[in-house]
Amino acid sequence: MNKDEILAVSGMPAAAPSYPKGPYRFINREYFIITYESDPDAIRQALPEPLMPAKGNLIAYEFIKMPDSSGFGDYMESGVVIPCLFNGEEANFTCQMYLDDEPPLTGGREIWGFPKKYGNPQLKVIHDTLTGILKYDEEMVAMGTMSYKTENLIANPLHAEMCDPSKIIEKLTKTQINLKLIPGVDGKPEIAKLVAYNMCDATIKGAWSGHARLHLVPHVNAPVADFPVKKIIGGSHFIADITLPYGRVIHDYLK
Repeated sequence: MNKDEILAVSGMPAAAPSYPKGPYRFINREYFIITYESDPDAIRQALPEPLMPAKGNLIAYEFIKMPDSSGFGDYMESGVVIPCLFNGEEANFTCQMYLDDEPPLTGGREIWGFPKKYGNPQLKVIHDTLTGILKYDEEMVAMGTMSYKTENLIANPLHAEMCDPSKIIEKLTKTQINLKLIPGVDGKPEIAKLVAYNMCDATIKGAWSGHARLHLVPHVNAPVADFPVKKIIGGSHFIADITLPYGRVIHDYLK
């Protein structure tokens, strides 16, 4: 391989890269998000400076099903997202993510710095209940449940602020922030950055809310329970086509 051929490779290994070049399009991406109030000290400890906690001490626990994603295939994901502030702007910090597919795990970590580990998430409908489960090393560490499609956010006049799908798109395309940490060959930090990105080109196919519950089990290698559930705010369920573009560096800890 010459220099030009090497630089044209989308990722490792060069003989068969784990993922192609982006952007990455998701069809029928399905979100189940449980928002709850948690411990302010745990939130402050998890947020890297200069990020600041948003009001309310909130956590968004996510289960996401991605049945058709370009370059990544069919997989599921689950984890912890913390609403925060960066220079006064509202954003979400991705704290922990667990998924069951190698290409998005590798690509997510190498490109955007997603904090991804291999786990076994599930998102399915069991009779009248939307059910999300996360297992790590065969042990259940999270289970979320919500009444299935009991409140249609787009059609229900009681949710006038959400009847416009563009309002839902605003939520799904909100600035997301990751802490990208990659050591050099000497073991010292070579990349230590905050990376931001915004999902785009979203089409909303359905949106619902409902009563929800979340059960978290302490586990040393999947510590989602480090953010205890104090009060459930509610559950939301979205289905959308959406695109993940490349990101941008907003803070470099090595400069």
